[in-house]
Amino acid sequence: MTSFPEHLDPELIERLVTSGGGALARKMGIDFIEVSAEHSVATMPVDGNTQVVGLLHGGAHVVLAESLGSISSAIHAGPGRYAVGIEINASHSRSVTSGLVTATCTALSLGRTLATHEIVMRDEAGTRLSTVRMTNMLLDQR
Repeated sequence: MTSFPEHLDPELIERLVTSGGGALARKMGIDFIEVSAEHSVATMPVDGNTQVVGLLHGGAHVVLAESLGSISSAIHAGPGRYAVGIEINASHSRSVTSGLVTATCTALSLGRTLATHEIVMRDEAGTRLSTVRMTNMLLDQR
């Protein structure tokens, strides 16, 4: 069950709840636990998200990270604004072949036009698997 900050735009909450974070997030089994501009957490199963030799796919790490970074940035942008990703990079430290991974998204910089987050993925033992940094541009809706 997702925890939402009290000041969150009701329209954004409705979109998050009804979409489950979007079609790709649903397909990958991403579960949003906590969301805010400063700190967000989500989990994703390894099963169903592996590459040919059975390891969690590096792209799956990035999808999980981008999902959290985008939501956190959209929350920071506020009503009448939206976030678009302009840069993302990932460093994979360890592999995992089973279980659940947990991603923790932490704001590095929350400005008027840019938001940058670091997202760290860990396995069930708490071992760091990858580190992703994402920057979103914050725009006014037209």
